[in-house]
Amino acid sequence: MNQSILFPDIQSWDEALQAVVFPAQQSGALIQCVVPLTELSRLSGRVVEDSQQALDTFAELRFDLEESAEALIEDEAFNQYGQIEVVS
Repeated sequence: MNQSILFPDIQSWDEALQAVVFPAQQSGALIQCVVPLTELSRLSGRVVEDSQQALDTFAELRFDLEESAEALIEDEAFNQYGQIEVVS
């Protein structure tokens, strides 16, 4: 793991985005990472229907999601809003 990218143990549900949002920090810059509900359902192999299920599923998959986010950050794969969308 690249130690220049840190992931604090913080996550929240964004109703407007229908996604779990979590921060990453790289060289002092705060980067917003987003995992859509559909991606959580796909990765977990089950239907994720609400915010609590999304947060629980995120917690289960956290390590893999952080690895994916790290690779996307290193590739500078930001979306039009400056976020990292963790989708495959």
